[in-house]
Amino acid sequence: MKRYKSLIRLFSHSSLVAGALLLSTTGCKNLLEEVPVSQVSSAYASTPNGFESVVKAAYASLREYYGREGAMTLSVFGTDTYTMGADGSYKFVNQYTSQINAQLDITRDLWNAFYKAINTINVALDAADGIAGLDETIRKRRIAELKFLRAHHYFILVQTFGPVTLLTKGNLLPNKEYTRTPVKDVYAQIVSDLESSLTDLGTPTSDYGRVTKGAAEHLLARVYLTRATDKDAMAADDFAKAATHAQNVINNYTYSLLPDFAGVFAQGSGEVNSEVIFATQYTTDPISNVGTNTGYNTTTTSNVTINGNQTHLYFGMEYDVQAGMMRDIQNGRPFKRFRPTDYLLNVVFAEKDRVNDSRYKKSFKDTWLSNNPSKTTPIFDTSKSSLKFNAGDTTIFIPGYEMPLAERAKRPYQVLVPSLYRPNLFPTLQKFLDPLRQNVNYEPGSRDFIMFRLAETYLIAAEALIKQGKPAEAVPFINAVRRRAAWPGKEKSMEITAAQATMDFIMEERERELLGEMHRWFDLKRWGKLVERVKLYNPDGGPNIQEHHVLRPIPQDQIDRTTGGLANYPQNPGY
Repeated sequence: MKRYKSLIRLFSHSSLVAGALLLSTTGCKNLLEEVPVSQVSSAYASTPNGFESVVKAAYASLREYYGREGAMTLSVFGTDTYTMGADGSYKFVNQYTSQINAQLDITRDLWNAFYKAINTINVALDAADGIAGLDETIRKRRIAELKFLRAHHYFILVQTFGPVTLLTKGNLLPNKEYTRTPVKDVYAQIVSDLESSLTDLGTPTSDYGRVTKGAAEHLLARVYLTRATDKDAMAADDFAKAATHAQNVINNYTYSLLPDFAGVFAQGSGEVNSEVIFATQYTTDPISNVGTNTGYNTTTTSNVTINGNQTHLYFGMEYDVQAGMMRDIQNGRPFKRFRPTDYLLNVVFAEKDRVNDSRYKKSFKDTWLSNNPSKTTPIFDTSKSSLKFNAGDTTIFIPGYEMPLAERAKRPYQVLVPSLYRPNLFPTLQKFLDPLRQNVNYEPGSRDFIMFRLAETYLIAAEALIKQGKPAEAVPFINAVRRRAAWPGKEKSMEITAAQATMDFIMEERERELLGEMHRWFDLKRWGKLVERVKLYNPDGGPNIQEHHVLRPIPQDQIDRTTGGLANYPQNPGY
């Protein structure tokens, strides 16, 4: 497979992203390497080499979203399954306070990053038809890739902000004339871009990391499923189209579910596997893990911004100060941002179901081994008054249920039971841990961020069929995912019937399978359940959440740089 190396520079909202992604013939992963280049005009995109470079550079904008603290905060936090841990600067996002306003940096940075990328894409699309010497098949495929990326960005924006500015032509001059385009029209453009891209996109090739036809169909299925729930944009056949495209991905390509749920998140060569449909690429090379500084918790070295995939930082508990332990690379640098709710641990992953379903055990880390045996305090386990360890001994165990005090007392280590969970001590989601980092404090991770995988495609197909009143047809898709998740010999026990194939079931099954993968806030929003479920299951967010929180505030920067300000670019209600 080939690697992409990007030479990227992002300029202003109304300018071109100039740079080149160079193809190398070595390796098997898509690497993005930023090397600053001098300013260039749009003529750069009008040559075959320049056009190819700008197309490839457009892919790097995915790193402004997937693997960033801000985007994780806006998609995982403040839901029914994750609330706030001990630390973090954005607890108010989970609490739905008045600090969620037009000045919020993480919404501003998302807005700016995607509109910069959209303008780059538009400049390249404008140039595409007039490039002499560009192979026609390649030209069509690159146009399709660009349309996919534009559709993806608008899909995130319209779900997050509602009506947004729809731009389909490149802008090379300063401009202050903007309006908010109705949601229906934004969705129409998204669908048009994706539908038209299907003709010219390829199936998976050795150019790993490029958009494929399967990726476009998966995104199109997700778009139709989401649009079908939007009263301002829905079409009568949206659920049917979502089911069709999802089934096409399942049946018409070479994707397949891995036999082991945990294998999906194997780091290194395991990241390129039959279940992954599309991913944002990262690498262990710190010079290649670069991008633009969007404020999403980046590390800057020698004027080069090192982003990396930072998801490994946010789901961990405070293991590193406990008896027998110190921070190490294997167990991660725990920022203690996202803490699982009781609903997630006790209902979504109900204890009675874990005998059949492996996903609780394989999603959450339960055992820590001593790497600092001389440290004998602090002790949180109330069944013990002292501890003693040798290197490699178990120091902390999380059983996932309320082990009796007498049983805990027999164990020569600390047992963290649910009654002892608190903002700094809680089950740690392990699917994003990154033991390939350079050192214990190194933040940029090297994992690819899996954007689309086949298990979600199965669940999209199932949901779309349930919404059409066809639960019996949905069952095989649900059961395929659940059989894969079963402990050996428990496959039959994991299967459900048509009577069980309900939306309530799908709402929990998606989280069992896709926990932490940047879906939940958007799922709750499209189901019309965000406010209800946060009130029910998120004790920190429930008291403050209101109906207007189903949209994020338009960044004040955009309002200020628009002629007429609020009169021409109104803020979302409630902000």
